[in-house]
Amino acid sequence: MKIVFLDSAIINPGDISWECIARLGEFQPYKRTAPEEIPERLAGAEAAFVDSLPLSREVMEQCPDLKFIGIAATGFNHVDLEAAEEHGIAVANVPAYSTDAVAQHAMALLLALSNQAELYNKAVTEGEWQNCKDYTFMKAPVMLLAGKSIGIVGYGNIGKKMAQLAEAFGMTVHVYSKEPEKAMAADVVSLHCPLTKENAGLVDRTFIEKMKDGAILINTARGGLVNEEDLAAALKSGKLSGAGLDVLAKEPPEAGNPLIGLENCKITPHMAFIPVETRRIVVETCGANLASFIRGERSNRLV
Repeated sequence: MKIVFLDSAIINPGDISWECIARLGEFQPYKRTAPEEIPERLAGAEAAFVDSLPLSREVMEQCPDLKFIGIAATGFNHVDLEAAEEHGIAVANVPAYSTDAVAQHAMALLLALSNQAELYNKAVTEGEWQNCKDYTFMKAPVMLLAGKSIGIVGYGNIGKKMAQLAEAFGMTVHVYSKEPEKAMAADVVSLHCPLTKENAGLVDRTFIEKMKDGAILINTARGGLVNEEDLAAALKSGKLSGAGLDVLAKEPPEAGNPLIGLENCKITPHMAFIPVETRRIVVETCGANLASFIRGERSNRLV
């Protein structure tokens, strides 16, 4: 069996063994593949793995030998499932692999905004503490999380884990699906829902107007959930005191993104899932999914 991984650069830059996949056939991983290179690289391949590279109906029609598509992620909107089913191609994903990592990162963004550790560290390295007349100094407000409220939008595995972490800090949790008004009016609103046609741009000016003055927005889900112009305006006006984002509507972002450079907006490059422990789960599950398919079983099958 010829097996190809078309875009492995992020999932495995070289710190994880491919053995669990390589032992199943003739395996060729590519770090990146341009759309026009897909048909040539999948020529004769029976199994293909992708991380975020789109696999369209056209690609499937050009690859008649393809029998299995493994998605090295939980999301699957970049693979045409309807076309795969019509062409008799099995599709499997890796569900719930990043729960702990993403919730941890969401909390890290919240702590970055509430504790200002980066700002205070910079002040120390620039000599402000050494030149201080007292044993400490206050450069920016620090917010105590205990006693504050958090609204969780999306109460799947990651949302539930974020709720557990927030409760450990003494926060009161409100779930958007059960208490929408309380969740929107919380001190912190954290997004953990998938992006759909129905909720695209959910956090817009109307949503933000219902949020508590001075609230914090955390988004480690999908950038398309947020209207970035409206969020930028709210951060500049002080309606929201801060935002912590691991995702943007377009990734990598284009020049002129209204959120980049705002002092009260912390942005990381869609990296919440990258601990090696988490990525190892992805690789091992990809191998297990293909082995299951070869045995005629349906582990983590979408189609």
